[in-house]
Amino acid sequence: MKENKEKKSNSEIKWFIEVFIITFLLSLFFSYISTTAINDIPMGPAILILLAVIFVGILFDIVGVAVTIAGEEEFHARASKKIPGAKTAVKLIRNSSIVANICADVIGDICGVLSGAISAIIAMKITQKYQISFPIQFLISALVASLTVGGKALGKGFAKKKSGMIVWIVSKMMKIFFHEKKEK
Repeated sequence: MKENKEKKSNSEIKWFIEVFIITFLLSLFFSYISTTAINDIPMGPAILILLAVIFVGILFDIVGVAVTIAGEEEFHARASKKIPGAKTAVKLIRNSSIVANICADVIGDICGVLSGAISAIIAMKITQKYQISFPIQFLISALVASLTVGGKALGKGFAKKKSGMIVWIVSKMMKIFFHEKKEK
């Protein structure tokens, strides 16, 4: 019993270290790329990029919620019929805590940081272009936060209702990028 607790504790520490490093590197990379790129493009495309980052954060939050809610039973029949993507769906659900952590926390939080950085750059651009003395960053930050939180709230409801469909779509998309081993 004590050995199992130590194994679990060690795997949790290992996961913490892995997710810390992955998040740090991804955040560093995407923050550098996005803020550097946003500085050099006009305001219109910058706003579109900001909206895309917010949307990606919401989308991955939906996936994170869906995998924690979906039941794997509906995918067992598909897996037994060797329908492509079914084994991946079962794996996603069985590893739901890791998948949810990556989707909702790692990617979602990185999108949150990015949207904050991008909105700050957009606020500077607006302030410079229109000679505004009012600190517009507060309004833009509030708007970004509202879009993000509101979008995630809507997304969670959708994920609850359509969790199986969402997991199925994700597993089919993953099938395109990662090939399942075929059983004989």
